[in-house]
Amino acid sequence: MQKTFIKTAKLSLILVYLVIIAGAVVRMTGSGMGCPDWPKCFGQYIPPTNITELQWQPFSFFKKGEVIIVDKTLQIAAKDFTSTAQFNTANWETYTRHDYATFNATHTWIEYINRLFGALAGLATLVLAILSLKYWKTRKTVTILSWAIVFAMVFQAWLGATVVYSVLNPVKITVHMVMALAIVAMLLYLIYSVKETSIVIAKDKKTKQLIIVALVLTLLQIVLGTQVRQMVDDQADIVGETAKHLWLNNVTVTFYIHRSFSILVLLLNAYLFFRIQKLKLGLTKIKWVLTLLLLEIVTGVAMNYVHFPFGSQTLHLVLASLLFGVQFYMVLELVNTTKRDKTL
Repeated sequence: MQKTFIKTAKLSLILVYLVIIAGAVVRMTGSGMGCPDWPKCFGQYIPPTNITELQWQPFSFFKKGEVIIVDKTLQIAAKDFTSTAQFNTANWETYTRHDYATFNATHTWIEYINRLFGALAGLATLVLAILSLKYWKTRKTVTILSWAIVFAMVFQAWLGATVVYSVLNPVKITVHMVMALAIVAMLLYLIYSVKETSIVIAKDKKTKQLIIVALVLTLLQIVLGTQVRQMVDDQADIVGETAKHLWLNNVTVTFYIHRSFSILVLLLNAYLFFRIQKLKLGLTKIKWVLTLLLLEIVTGVAMNYVHFPFGSQTLHLVLASLLFGVQFYMVLELVNTTKRDKTL
């Protein structure tokens, strides 16, 4: 039972990270409005592949909730009906949550895959919560946290809907990202709290405090990064995709803060590495932290000086989310230095 629970928790974690990766691809490709409605995509469970599927046709059957594009507006079928020779407005309702009515098959399917990963992650966390009921009598916190993750996933789905309804409001995108990291943290805590371990971590108060500071700085960097990303999007709208070398000509102060903070984060984690090695604390994951951090800086430099090579933006965000996860796990190891083997 314990092995099944831990495997399900790890699978849930992997799926959540896949959602983060898919979300980063959505942002990189500008596919956020690929599905302009929610939870379906153009009113369909399987999205269209051609614009003809979203055009009104005479003497055709339309199902209630089906979406078409008419005069740059989204129209929703009010009922099941077969169209006549002329378009009848009485059979349709205008979509009013926003006025975005553009179809791009690539964007639609990228966004759809993102939602599909989200649904799979949600299903995995629900299975995890059901499995956790076995621990209610012995480890109530495990059950409570497992169900809290399910509710967090539902809330995250709602946040995703608000992002679409707001036509990609930057603040809502940032909150959506932070919530994903919160779910990662909850899953990591759950995995750490139930697994058996024989690893000995030496207790050191100052190191624990510094790792917490490093974790907070990483989270702050991610938040700042989403704002920088929005600035880049705005510049791209002005100068166009073919003039990437001009994207950083009119940067905001947020960009300079984000870039300067990376130096502070690197120095702090480098100090932590030498401190952990010197005191022999047993925190081996600090090597992963430094590796991820160096790769993160490399991708940041590439975006700045090599004009955003393909995939660099996605990799930059994914590395940051992985860095957050590893640092959070290190915090758990230090906070629970007296944790012993447990059999649930």
